[in-house]
Amino acid sequence: MPETASGINSQRFLFMIMSHLAATKLTPESKHHFFGYFDKFPYDKSGRFLLSHKIDFTARQPEPGEKAGICLIDLANDNKIIRIAESGAWNWQQGCMLQWLNDSETRIIYNDCEGNRFVARILDIVTGEKQTLSRPIYCLSPDGRWALSLNFSRLDRERPGYGYPGGFDPNIGVDRPDNEGIWLVDLKTDSARLVVSVDEVTRRFYRETMEGVPGWFNHLLFSPDSRRFAFFHRWRVWGKNGEKWHTTHMFTANIDGSEIHPLNLEDMSSHYTWINNSQIINFSNRHATGWQYHLFTDRTDKVEVIARGVFPGDGHCSYSPNWKWMLTDSYPEHDEFRRLYLYELATGAAYEIGSFQSDMSYPIPTRCDLHPNWSRDGHKVCIDSTHEGSRQVYELDVTPVTGE
Repeated sequence: MPETASGINSQRFLFMIMSHLAATKLTPESKHHFFGYFDKFPYDKSGRFLLSHKIDFTARQPEPGEKAGICLIDLANDNKIIRIAESGAWNWQQGCMLQWLNDSETRIIYNDCEGNRFVARILDIVTGEKQTLSRPIYCLSPDGRWALSLNFSRLDRERPGYGYPGGFDPNIGVDRPDNEGIWLVDLKTDSARLVVSVDEVTRRFYRETMEGVPGWFNHLLFSPDSRRFAFFHRWRVWGKNGEKWHTTHMFTANIDGSEIHPLNLEDMSSHYTWINNSQIINFSNRHATGWQYHLFTDRTDKVEVIARGVFPGDGHCSYSPNWKWMLTDSYPEHDEFRRLYLYELATGAAYEIGSFQSDMSYPIPTRCDLHPNWSRDGHKVCIDSTHEGSRQVYELDVTPVTGE
């Protein structure tokens, strides 16, 4: 893993190289399938199994009590679908936070519900042994010790498509609670403590537009060394025509909530990834440079633009396991297609490796973003897509472009 991003070519590549790759459908059309977000590994360490959600319906929000099946796709056995569990706490963008438990070869972790309370489950897919954690998880630390948690009921209310319906929330009507926010969960002891509250961040980084409107946290992610995490503070704003929107401040902090650093206070931050222990790639809006992929250096004011003007807009960005390639995608801009891209960091060469028609009739919280994810060896990429009429999981071999 590189410790700095020096040497990255941030100048605009003059054209996009069209190099569309075959997308192989891994899941059957008898049900709808998806993995979800772009910031975790759906593949197991061996590369044989791929995690997936399995749903009976699509294009509408889940109601309390509606379950998502949790499945393994056996890539070594004609993509056989093996149902191993189910969850009552899920959404269309991030599922039930389904993922492999760090580097475990047999254990997965996912969120579920017990009555009106959300929890997390750890399941050994070989032995069937199951453990329940008292709080749902948002992300895991790479060292396997910690998880971060937040209020998924509040998130469901303020950002439909990212929280879970049906949970009890003691802070309904409280704009900036001092007893709610980001929780640090000890995975070994199943203990949790509040490390950053909504009230603290609102007070310390106050804007007048925060007054009298609810604030919440979203998009938490640990640094590679598990010592810090990044997060969004968002608050409600209203458009000229009465539509609901939000403004975003982006921060980093130590895992105990200390040393909160304002990474971006300029209007909006979107999808991001840590590329080493001190730097983050984030698609964000900056007064000087506009909407671009920006390289932020933690605990400093240093900001650079990466791939200036190369991509049409926001995308779900991640780096290949060998740190040579950035993978990202796009939302439909002037047509109904979501596009998939590879960007070679050393040369600035940009490749469009796929274009997938999107069903624009889906309500926004239920949309099917590509959410591309790398295999652990960097040879393949999996996506979610509806371009063949149902929501399914697809895989692309990227080695014809990367040469790896």
